[in-house]
Amino acid sequence: MSGAVGTDPFPALVGFTAVLRAAGVPMTTDRVAAFTEALDTLDVTDRMQTYWAGRVTLCSDPDDVRRYDAAFEAWFDPQRGSGGTTVTDERRPPPPKLASLMPNQGSGSGEDDEDDGPVVRATASETEVLRSRDLGELSPAERDHLHRLMALLRPEPPTRPSRRRGPARHGAADPGRTLRAALRNQGEIRTLYRRAPTRRPRKVVLLVDVSGSMEPYADSLLRFAHAVVRRSPRSTEAFTLGTRLTRVTRELRQRDAERALRAAGKAIPDWSGGTRLGEVVAAFVDRWGQRGAARRAVVVIFSDGWERGEPELLGRQLERLSRLAHRVVWVNPHAGKDGYAPVQGGIVAVLPYLDELLAGHSLATLERLLEVIRRA
Repeated sequence: MSGAVGTDPFPALVGFTAVLRAAGVPMTTDRVAAFTEALDTLDVTDRMQTYWAGRVTLCSDPDDVRRYDAAFEAWFDPQRGSGGTTVTDERRPPPPKLASLMPNQGSGSGEDDEDDGPVVRATASETEVLRSRDLGELSPAERDHLHRLMALLRPEPPTRPSRRRGPARHGAADPGRTLRAALRNQGEIRTLYRRAPTRRPRKVVLLVDVSGSMEPYADSLLRFAHAVVRRSPRSTEAFTLGTRLTRVTRELRQRDAERALRAAGKAIPDWSGGTRLGEVVAAFVDRWGQRGAARRAVVVIFSDGWERGEPELLGRQLERLSRLAHRVVWVNPHAGKDGYAPVQGGIVAVLPYLDELLAGHSLATLERLLEVIRRA
């Protein structure tokens, strides 16, 4: 094979991080981003540079190094990796050949060119390009890559103060623990134990518009909702909005994303249908919000704001919702595009009652949304 043939290294890099996670190495979005940024400044075709870029950014303790070495050999060089612990993933694509190649090497058609596998010539910057691409304009291959990236998301749930107090290094004295310890020491108080208020997870509610105008984004947004629900299944609720309200929390609690999306698709009767946001939000507030689901919660609405009904009804329901919730965040996939202005009737009606109006057209904007939710 001629050395000029190039392949996209993205499937191999994402698959490698998935194998590391299966091997027991903790994988976070920050570590994966640091890994790809390191490769962006190095030569991704150099085996040693790829090895050290991953070892420095993806390993946090000595035990991780052993697992990392085994996974690296098994992934990038299966023949050599058979000597130790083998980590396999049947979903991975054929691993690319990593070799130190100069830009002018292998450009001819000589008979000595090796034909044992594709040669990587792209850089890891394509990862950043994909993270910023519009979710509604991806090719099937790019969408598959993006789904793998979403599987790596590790959302941190917001917290709120609790009335309960727990052990702490600083705070008020804890008479109960102090006296119990004294009884074990024949009545002598040797340590003054302390306690302080603890924190508990704050509820998060995700409302995803699955109407016809949101069809290019609905699948990716539901995958994002699956990542959030799976991370905090007890404190997160997920619903879809269209011509009716559908609760999909139970379906999205399944571990496998594909299974969860198929189950949610079967449960949603109005996929790619019309939009009655005012009526559907009213149903949510009446049936779930006032009963506790939205009280002191972070409510996130994914919608472009197109409303077939009366925008005034939607505005009144958002006013009710804002009085119940801790924060109300509206995510509009079109808000991040050039020339966008919030002139749709639904958006204009709800703007006075929103705490945040964010873009949601790419993975990068959804990661920013996770940070907004965490800080709520």
